[in-house]
Amino acid sequence: MKKKKNNKTTVEGKFRFDLDTCSKRRDLSGAVALFESAVSQNFRLIHYHFNALLYLCTISIDEPSSKALALDYGFRIFDHMVNSGVTPNEATITAVARLAAAKSDGDLAFEVVRTMGKYELSPRLRTYGPALYWFCANLEGEKAWAVEEHMVSMGVHPEEPELAALLKVSAEMGRGDKVYAYLHKLRTAVRSVSESTAEIIEGWFCGEAASEVGGVDCCLGAIEEVALKNGGGWHGQGWIGKGKWLVCRAKVDSSGQCGSCREQLATVDIDRAETETFLESVAAMAMEREVRSNFREFQDWLDKHADYEAIVDGANIGLYQQNFANGEFSIPQLDAVVKELYDRSQKKRPLVILHNKRFRKLSENASNRKLLQEWLTQGVLYTTPNGSNDDWYWLYAAVKLKCLLVTNDEMRDHIFELLGSSFFLKWKERHQVRYTFVKGNVKLLMPPSYSLFIQESVKGTWHVPVASESSDESLRTWHCITRPSSHELNGKASVNLETCEIDRQEQCDFKLSSCKSEGLRNGSCENKTTTMTGKRKDRSPSPSPSPMQRH
Repeated sequence: MKKKKNNKTTVEGKFRFDLDTCSKRRDLSGAVALFESAVSQNFRLIHYHFNALLYLCTISIDEPSSKALALDYGFRIFDHMVNSGVTPNEATITAVARLAAAKSDGDLAFEVVRTMGKYELSPRLRTYGPALYWFCANLEGEKAWAVEEHMVSMGVHPEEPELAALLKVSAEMGRGDKVYAYLHKLRTAVRSVSESTAEIIEGWFCGEAASEVGGVDCCLGAIEEVALKNGGGWHGQGWIGKGKWLVCRAKVDSSGQCGSCREQLATVDIDRAETETFLESVAAMAMEREVRSNFREFQDWLDKHADYEAIVDGANIGLYQQNFANGEFSIPQLDAVVKELYDRSQKKRPLVILHNKRFRKLSENASNRKLLQEWLTQGVLYTTPNGSNDDWYWLYAAVKLKCLLVTNDEMRDHIFELLGSSFFLKWKERHQVRYTFVKGNVKLLMPPSYSLFIQESVKGTWHVPVASESSDESLRTWHCITRPSSHELNGKASVNLETCEIDRQEQCDFKLSSCKSEGLRNGSCENKTTTMTGKRKDRSPSPSPSPMQRH
């Protein structure tokens, strides 16, 4: 005997089927009719129904023929949801915020986000978007900045699209202080900017308001000290120099020199505070996973043997390309790396970290034993105790000594365990040395001679990398943004302001799109249609890199 169908299940099933059909067809009118029918019949709508209806409303606001209906019923549906005792979720709030922005009510779009606390909801980046973009588009900068402040207070951080919008409204309102702050936030958020963001940056520097900011009253030595403390590549002390800016495209050569202004780009490291935080994190996690006394012993030993310029992940190198039949740990490979580092560093030996179990196994061979004993005597080798993970030892040593780390290990496990250490990738770029063997000869792939970040020099110059599809860094385009610094204006460098300046209209005509063909191939930025009355004096060449930094 067949069981009688449950009428309630049948009604709910039919309603959901019809609603899903409307969603697939983007049929807002049909969905509204379903909603009205459900309300008139006292049919209890659930969370899924409300969100599906609100979704249909949000995707209909861009259609002129359906916008009015979407806005009218969008808010009715939300009110009915709240009055029915159904708690909204983040998707619900985001949909309502979008409807509010479409109704040209940025205040309401922000207000619904701020009410999420009473529902014990956590906002996401998309939740803030409607209010933020509406305020930016309508030049309500104060409110846009308040949205960003609220975001950060809730642990939500803007990404490039949001920062670009905030940068644009700041520039259009002539707020140089805000532009400066958002350029630095952009610097920490992305490695290179999109073309659209590049245009916003260019628009600011070509504007009249940009020529009026500057004049930081700080000596060059003090700014250099702050830049060094920050890890290089930026100082954050404010606009330097006075007058009009020159904006052009340039290439950066393999040594890190800008082809336009000839300034040397920096290798950006994590700053001192970040280094200490990173070191404490590594040590704390190592203590949790290692025998405390063993790791403390290593820390004490390292305090007394701190004169290393490179740490070597012994296992990673010894086992490199040994995954073949009869493959085993290769001492010759490890020895080749040690010798190469020794030669590069003006006869300064590196520190090899190797597990004690591996050390004992290798010592069974007489020739290996002789070399390993030499390394121990010379202070080249540290063996980690049985039961330990030698990864913690070589990572801690490299961070502690602020030196190079030779390994092909991507350290993905460490990234996850360090829980969002945003500076870890920056640290790796600056300190990790990768390697390969070509016909038995080791080739060390040293860290880049400059960092791919927005850079602010101690002279006030800005260099902004633009995103590129090519992996060849020599083809990447950079914004080179310069003007005479206060030090030059004070006579500390023999540059004539008049010879560096071009007519304002010509300067803005001399946009990034004008810097093409031959000028870019040469790494220069010469505008064939604009004549400058003189040449910018070349900067003093940067000091030569140490042997350990050379490629």
